Amino acid sequence: MRHVAVVDLGYGDAGKGTVVDWLCATRQVHTVVRFNGGAQAAHNVVLRDGRHHTFAQFGAGTFHPGVRTHLSRHVVVDPLALAAEADHLATVGVPDALDRLTVDGQALLATPYHRAANRAREIARGADRHGSCGLGVGEAVAYGLAHPDDAPRVVDCRSPALLRRRLTALRDRLTAELGPLDAPPVEDCLPAFTGFAGRVAIVERSWLAGALRAGTCVFEGAQGVLLDEWHGFHPYTTWSTTTFANADSLLAEAGLPDGATRIGVLRLVTTRHGAGPLVTEDPDLPLTDPHNPTNPWQGRFRFGHFDAVAHRYALAAAGGVDGLALTHLDLAGPGLRICRRYDTTDRLTPGPPGDLDRQAALTARLLRSRPLYDDPPPDWAEAVCAELNTPVVLTSHGPTASDKTPHGPLLAPPALVRSA
Repeated sequence: MRHVAVVDLGYGDAGKGTVVDWLCATRQVHTVVRFNGGAQAAHNVVLRDGRHHTFAQFGAGTFHPGVRTHLSRHVVVDPLALAAEADHLATVGVPDALDRLTVDGQALLATPYHRAANRAREIARGADRHGSCGLGVGEAVAYGLAHPDDAPRVVDCRSPALLRRRLTALRDRLTAELGPLDAPPVEDCLPAFTGFAGRVAIVERSWLAGALRAGTCVFEGAQGVLLDEWHGFHPYTTWSTTTFANADSLLAEAGLPDGATRIGVLRLVTTRHGAGPLVTEDPDLPLTDPHNPTNPWQGRFRFGHFDAVAHRYALAAAGGVDGLALTHLDLAGPGLRICRRYDTTDRLTPGPPGDLDRQAALTARLLRSRPLYDDPPPDWAEAVCAELNTPVVLTSHGPTASDKTPHGPLLAPPALVRSA
């Protein structure tokens, strides 16, 4: 049995969801394991019959009957957003999403207080906004680091008295720091969290080891390596490890080190939602994305030409992959070019985790860099393979699983195909 781990080698929005959906459509998958991020994820899946869902906390294989979702301890769990997502899934033909969900009890909780604090901080930054999604995920991580013994966790939802104390302490600390928060009273929040505990399966760490031995699992990453908390371009990053590191740790704990095929997802057009470096950005590219509109927290969705320099950096930061999934090939055209080098360099080198001063200096350098372009290649998959020295094992010309084509044996579907 070989599991699969899927990571975005850009700034997010490369198509992880549609790749995970294809994997679940072409093999018997037991569980999709989420291993970072939280409710800010937005993994769009479109079926051939037109049904669409933006997966945030549920795994992007949920349209396929029987495929489970496991939220590992590395996920920041938002029960309120999860309930809203389950409601939408029910309207598009998936009424049992919550029945197929397990949640590690040690995962941090995202609450209305984290969300309100997140938004207050971002508003206070004014023109220097970081591009936060405004959902409180980073705020929950920061609070968990500052108060590890007092941070609300999923398992606390089983103990109303303990949860009340922790929510009250959270609210009081954030209010003392930021002033009054736009959030409901603690007593109004409690029923939703305790109701969550009564509705979903909250499990211990050992649950995942059993799932990994019961069938093929797909590890679904959130956001992109270029937003990684340690290797992204600080301060325009996420409070989350977006490389394979969390998936690797979960596999190692289960006694399965090196137990997953590593797939890096790339979009033909390098994009970014929110502030921060995007060296190849070109406002003249006639592109839009219906699933990524402008929003008040991240701002507009930005488009650029294929940035091989940035993606080489992401590959190195992630520790390499076994194969690439190249998406949005339907956008190829004479106006889309490839950037193999900047005016300052053709290679960026990752530094040691934790050196944020180094990452900030790299950000400043990128903001001054200018792309040098080559004409579009006759074969994009071949060119990407050559530039990144990594095989392209899956190509996608559209949003549905039927728009995907595997190349070579690495992701060749087994004989048994699961239908949506």
